[in-house]
Amino acid sequence: MTSPDMEARRMEDTNVFYRDPALYDAVQSDSGSAETCQALIERHRPDASTLVDFGCGTGRDVEILAKHYECVGVDLQPGMVEYARRVRPGLDFRAGDMRRVRLWKRMDAVTCLGNSLAYVHDNDEISKTFGTFAAHARAGALLVICSPVAPVIHTEPTSAEIETPRGPATVTIRYEWDLRTQINTMHRRWVLASGEHAQDEIRRRVLFPRELERYANGEGFEVVDMVDENGAGLTGSTAYTVARFLR
Repeated sequence: MTSPDMEARRMEDTNVFYRDPALYDAVQSDSGSAETCQALIERHRPDASTLVDFGCGTGRDVEILAKHYECVGVDLQPGMVEYARRVRPGLDFRAGDMRRVRLWKRMDAVTCLGNSLAYVHDNDEISKTFGTFAAHARAGALLVICSPVAPVIHTEPTSAEIETPRGPATVTIRYEWDLRTQINTMHRRWVLASGEHAQDEIRRRVLFPRELERYANGEGFEVVDMVDENGAGLTGSTAYTVARFLR
């Protein structure tokens, strides 16, 4: 098992977003993840007042959720946490590895959005991560996870132009799927407005719905809902899994 510092550096080396938090913030600004999460909490735990978000990144979702809950955001990447503290002062952001961090407080809602869980690949480490979720949940607390539940498979590369803080960039993406390991790899090539080229490789573990339920049950959670990224019936490759802590 690698140390948190080594893991953070490895992820930074393989993902342009982790090397440039401002780019991540700009590209993901309209994801709607926080709004979907809030709607699910209101549906299943309307009296929730405290929340911890694991894998908070730049704190974009925490900033929105903090309008409704007392929030703590935790992320493995020190650069992301430093950026979040600078851009979103007054909010509580902490560096920590969600496989083992302990804040020694229990919340009404525990969230893990933005496919953060998918970066944990090993079965034992996934179990430890759910143990962290349980360690921060009070009785009846809600767990909301946004993660891939099916692979994305494009046989041909696809390209799109996106706006960035430094002007338009062209991004070309292709995917690979390893059925045995359930790792979906996204290869991404960037051509920035300056003409600079960058590449990254994002490896995400796909947990199928019944697998997610098994890991949740193992730590005292009961799955009560599962919807796609639009908050509707499960039709896409990414889902929001909602579970209640029974202990």
